[in-house]
Amino acid sequence: QVHLVESGGGLVQAGGSLRLSCAASGSIRRINAMGWYRQAPGKQRELVAVINSGGSTNYADSVEGRFTISRDNAKNTVPLQMNSLKPEDTAVYYCNVQTQDGLGYQYNYWGQGTQVTVSS
Repeated sequence: QVHLVESGGGLVQAGGSLRLSCAASGSIRRINAMGWYRQAPGKQRELVAVINSGGSTNYADSVEGRFTISRDNAKNTVPLQMNSLKPEDTAVYYCNVQTQDGLGYQYNYWGQGTQVTVSS
């Protein structure tokens, strides 16, 4: 079992910055992709950014150039630096981690979510 703890959400004015972080702990043999998703009220959960085990990243078009995802493999953490925030970035942000056990089975884990609110 893998446990994810998110931190860093909050209230910020438009144009400001926030840094989210997610730490994975538990029975981890190998972490493949780590990422962040978000869900705004009345909308479906969407991908924000993802980083694979090799360090390759993928961003939603709406955050490209403003958000930066990274990972610390020694600490099993995945920070998300969010700059130039806009009111439309307001959502609950969820950490996602995909792991693989010794037999090659893959598992998908979600954090509890952290609220990000951007005021205009």
